Amino acid sequence: MFSAFRGLFAATVILIACAAPASAQSYGRYWQCAPFAREISGIQLFGRAAAWWDQAAGRYDRGNAPRVGSVLSFKAMGKMPAGHVAMVSEVVSERVIHVTHANWSPINGRRGQVEENVEVIDVSPANDWTEVRVWYAPLGGLGTSSYATNGFIYAQSERLQLASAQ
Repeated sequence: MFSAFRGLFAATVILIACAAPASAQSYGRYWQCAPFAREISGIQLFGRAAAWWDQAAGRYDRGNAPRVGSVLSFKAMGKMPAGHVAMVSEVVSERVIHVTHANWSPINGRRGQVEENVEVIDVSPANDWTEVRVWYAPLGGLGTSSYATNGFIYAQSERLQLASAQ
C-alpha cells in the first residue's frame, strides 16, 4: 500500500510540475534581462534592452513573426524605462508564445530570477506582435498590463543562412 501511495504521490508531483505555466530558476546569480538573453540566444548585442532593436539593424534580421530562438524586443516605457528582451522558447500558436527571460517577475520576493516557458499573448489589434501581455508570477496569470514591442530579432540572419548554403 505504501509503495502504491508513493507512486501516486510521485505521479501527482510530475503532473503538477508539467502543468505549471512557467518555472523559475536561479541560474546561480542575479540576472538582468539583456545579459541573460545574450547568453541563451547567442545574439551578440550589448547595453540596455531598449537599444537592442536599433543595434540589430543590419546585423540580424528582424520581423514580426516569432521563431524559436529569436528575441522579442520590448520598447522602453514609463514602468520599464530600460525596455526588456526575452528569448522565444516555443511558438504555441499564431498569437501565443512561450519565452525564457530574466528579471521580469519577483520570485519568492526576489528580482533577477530566470523564468522558463512563460506565456506571452499577442494582443495587438493588427495581430502583428506589437503589443503583448506577459505571464506575471505574483498574479499567477497574465499580467494586467500590455507592453509595446518592436518585434523579433532572429538569432541567425537569414542572409547568413543563404550565404552558407551556397
